[in-house]
Amino acid sequence: MTEQDAAEDETGPENGSGNAADIDLEEAPDGVETDEIDLEDVVGDTDPAGELVERVSDADDEDIARELAALRARTERLETETESLAAERDELESKLKRKQADFKNFKKRMEKRQEEAQQRATEDLVTRLFDVRDNLKRALEQDEDADIRDGVEATLRQFDDVLDAEGVEVIDPEPGQEVDPTQHQVLARVESDEEAGAIADVHRPGYEMAEKVLREAQVTVSEE
Repeated sequence: MTEQDAAEDETGPENGSGNAADIDLEEAPDGVETDEIDLEDVVGDTDPAGELVERVSDADDEDIARELAALRARTERLETETESLAAERDELESKLKRKQADFKNFKKRMEKRQEEAQQRATEDLVTRLFDVRDNLKRALEQDEDADIRDGVEATLRQFDDVLDAEGVEVIDPEPGQEVDPTQHQVLARVESDEEAGAIADVHRPGYEMAEKVLREAQVTVSEE
């Protein structure tokens, strides 16, 4: 074997079956762009297992050009998909911010409406109490010798009607009942005919509204 033959064996024949780095990419088919592409970089990045390297090493110029074109198309497709996903992400983030702003504004509106409703309810209650006050004032303006008991009783009934309309219930336990710490405030223990520990007398009634005690009833309790 001559030295020339040995050199040809080491470098491979000129038909493109040698090392991929020695291939002239300018011989690619018409319509396939291959200039300015580093084959080894593309192969190394896209096929870490080395399968593509082996396939390219056994391929001719036309097959390699097609591989490069396919890789380029895949890269462009991935870039397009990445841009699409980024745009979708930005749109979702924008929608989320708008929703958060809308919810914040909705919460403010609800709080304002609730506050206005409470104010209107208070105004309605106070307006109804005006008549009660007027009646009490007229009773005090009577002559000293005048019997104002009937007028005062009528005014008290009117006041109770206002409380009843607001759903207020009176806590007024009977003597002999057991003490309820959630509704009764014990003022003192006294001698009584009632059983030991039972309510002897009610000093001041209490009130509750919507199952909430507004004021406890003050009571005395029979001594044990």
